[in-house]
Amino acid sequence: MKNKKIIYKLIALIAISLVVCSCEKEKEISSVHPNNWNKRTVSHPLEDTLVHGKTYLSVYSQIYSETEHRIHSLTATVSLRNINVNDTVFIDKATYYNTHGEAIRTYFSKPIFIAPMETVEIIIDESDKEGGTGANFLFDWTIKSNSNEPFFESVMISTSGQQGISFTTQGKTIN
Repeated sequence: MKNKKIIYKLIALIAISLVVCSCEKEKEISSVHPNNWNKRTVSHPLEDTLVHGKTYLSVYSQIYSETEHRIHSLTATVSLRNINVNDTVFIDKATYYNTHGEAIRTYFSKPIFIAPMETVEIIIDESDKEGGTGANFLFDWTIKSNSNEPFFESVMISTSGQQGISFTTQGKTIN
């Protein structure tokens, strides 16, 4: 009788575990992971008549707090925005650099598209300290000659207890 109770409890526990496991959401794919970009890859050659450009965006994965000896880590949301109502924008390359100007990573190896009025994001986790206090991005992009340039913006944020800090930066088109 005692063994039957133990067996019933084990069966119940296994059943509950299976239900809980099947209800958990599948984990999102990180913006660093290539699978995140594969669905946006442009599969055909881009037109020769398109205009090419570059945009610089400062991103802070860390900032100084109180003194130069105390650093505070931040989460950065990097927004790649297509501000055109009708035209698609193509991002050829997105390279993340650290404070010393060294390329840390490139987010995709082939051009991606951003649909009209769509926003695509890259997240730099608070625990990712590779960029440091002077991190930045360089974006290479392609548009139709009469289209608006893509808009690049970053929001940095961190909270601790009841204290929080947040600020933004905007991209600058460069030669």
